[in-house]
Amino acid sequence: MNWLQTLFAEESVARTVILLGVAGAAGSALGRIRVCGVSLGVGGVLFAGLLLGHFRLTVDPQVLEFVREFGLILFVYTLGLQIGPGFFGSLRARGLVLNAFAAAIVLLGAAVAVAWITAGWVDLPAGVGLLAGATTNTPSLAAAQQAFKQVGIFEEGAVVQGLAYAVAYPFGIIGIILSIVLVRVVFRVNVPAEVAAAEAAHAPDRPKPATRNFEVRNANLVGRPLGRVPGLSASGVVVSRLLRGGKVEVARPDTPLQLGDILHAVGPEEALDELRVVVGAEAGVDLKTLPGDVTNRRLIVTRSEVFGQQLAEVRALREHNVVVTRVTRGGIEFTPIPGIRLQFGDVLMVVGEPPQIDIVAATLGNSNKALNSPQPIPFFLGIALGVLVGAIPLAVPGLPAAVTLGLAGGPLVVAILLSRVANTGPLVWYLPTNANHMLREVGITLFLAAVGLKSGEKVVEILLGAQGLQWLLFGAVITAVPLLIVGLIARWRKKLNYAELSGLLAGSMTDPPALAFAQQTTGSDAPAVAYATVYPLVMLLRVFTAQFIVFLLYRAAGG
Repeated sequence: MNWLQTLFAEESVARTVILLGVAGAAGSALGRIRVCGVSLGVGGVLFAGLLLGHFRLTVDPQVLEFVREFGLILFVYTLGLQIGPGFFGSLRARGLVLNAFAAAIVLLGAAVAVAWITAGWVDLPAGVGLLAGATTNTPSLAAAQQAFKQVGIFEEGAVVQGLAYAVAYPFGIIGIILSIVLVRVVFRVNVPAEVAAAEAAHAPDRPKPATRNFEVRNANLVGRPLGRVPGLSASGVVVSRLLRGGKVEVARPDTPLQLGDILHAVGPEEALDELRVVVGAEAGVDLKTLPGDVTNRRLIVTRSEVFGQQLAEVRALREHNVVVTRVTRGGIEFTPIPGIRLQFGDVLMVVGEPPQIDIVAATLGNSNKALNSPQPIPFFLGIALGVLVGAIPLAVPGLPAAVTLGLAGGPLVVAILLSRVANTGPLVWYLPTNANHMLREVGITLFLAAVGLKSGEKVVEILLGAQGLQWLLFGAVITAVPLLIVGLIARWRKKLNYAELSGLLAGSMTDPPALAFAQQTTGSDAPAVAYATVYPLVMLLRVFTAQFIVFLLYRAAGG
C-alpha cells in the first residue's frame, strides 16, 4: 500500500485528478439528497471540496487556479449559449414587467450587502460571498473572484468569499421557498383560480398553428392565382394542399382558383377565420386524411449553404413544388413569416410529393448526426473570443481606473451574442443541448471543487465561531428582505398573478429547487414561464453586480 500513500503524499497530476474527481462525484451525490423536498444541487460540490480541504487534501495553488478559471470559462460560455436565444425576447411586452421586478430583487439584495460592508459589519470578500450564497447564484461567486483577482486581493478574498458563500447558501434555498409560501398566506391566495387565470393569459402569447379546410365559393376569386388571394400573404397562413377533381395536389402560388376547390390552410386561428370570410366556407373534409401522392415530413436545416437564406430564396422549394407550413425553432412552433431566415437546427414541416421532398431534404441537409454532433472549431473560437473581449479595458464613470469584463463577463456576453447570430458562414455557434448541459456541469463542478479545496482549511474555525452565526444571520436578511419587499408590492400594487409571482421569485434567485416547489404547489407550468422570462436578465445582472460591488467598494476604500 506504499504506492497509495505515496500517491496522496506527493503533488502529481494523478493526485490532482483524483481529488477533483472525488470532490465532483461526492458533491454531486450530496447535492441530490433531499430534505423536505429541498436539495443543495450543484452546491454540494463546494461542501465536498471544503471537507477535503479541511483534512489537508489540497492541490498545488497554481494548478488549482487554472482548474478554477477553466471551469469558470466553460460554465459561463455554455450558460450564455443557453440563455442567449431568449434574452432579447424576454425584454419585450409582459416580460418587461416581470424583469423589472426581478431586477429590483437583484439590486435590493446588492444594496443590503453593500450596507453590511460599508457599515463595517463584514469585510468586502465576506460581503460578496454572502450575497452570492444568499441568492444561490454561483456565477456571481465566480465573477466576484475574478474581480478580486483584478484588484490584487485574490488570495485572501477567494478563501473568505468561498466560506461566506457556503454559510449563506442553505438558507438561501429555504428562504426563497418560505417567501413564496408567505406571500400566499398573507394574501390568502386561491391557487387553482390563480393558475387558471395565468394559463388563460399565456395561451395567446405563442399560439400554435391550427389547420382548417376551406371550399372556394367566392366567385371573385375564380381565375385569381392562389398567391394573390386578398390578405393571404401578410396573414401568416400557408395553403399547403388543394383538392380539385377528386385529386389532392400541392398548392402553388400561381395555381388559378376555381369554384369548388378545397384548400388546406395552416396558420393562427384568427387569420384562418379571416381567410374563411374571403374564400367562402368551411369544407366538410380534411385533405390530410385523403389518399394521394402528397405527404408531409419534418426536415432539419443542417447544411451551411442555406444558413441565413430567406425561405423565398431557397430555389429547391420553388422548383420542386414543396411548401413549408411550419417552422420549429428553440422549441417554439410557428407558421413561416415573411423574411424569416434559416438557422442551423430549424425544423421545417414541408408538404409535397415524396421524391420532391427528398431533393429538398438534401438541399437543407436534414442530418440528425450533424444536429447532435458538437462542432469543436466554433466552440473553441467562441471561448477564445470571449476571453479576449473579457480582457478589453472599459472606462466606467466614477472609477479611477478602467475595468474589464474578465473571465466571467467576457465569455458570457460573447456567447449571448453568438447564440443570437446562430452562425457565421460555415461556423455554427449552436451547441447541442446534451453537450451544452454536460460541459456546463463539468465547468461549474470544477470551479466549485477548486474553491472548496482552497477554502477548506478554515471552514471549521469559521463555522464554530461567532463569525459563522453572524454570517448566517446577514445572509438570511439578504435572501428574505428583497424577496418579501418586491413580492408583497408586486402582489398588492400590481396584482401580479400568484403563479407568475412564484416563478418570478424563484427566477430572481436562479434557483431550480424553488421553481420545482412552485410548480408542485400550483400544479402548473405557469411558474416556469415567468422563471424562464426573467432568468437571462437576472443571470447577467448577478454576474455584473458582484463585479461592480468589488470594484466600487475597493476603490472607495482607497485600494
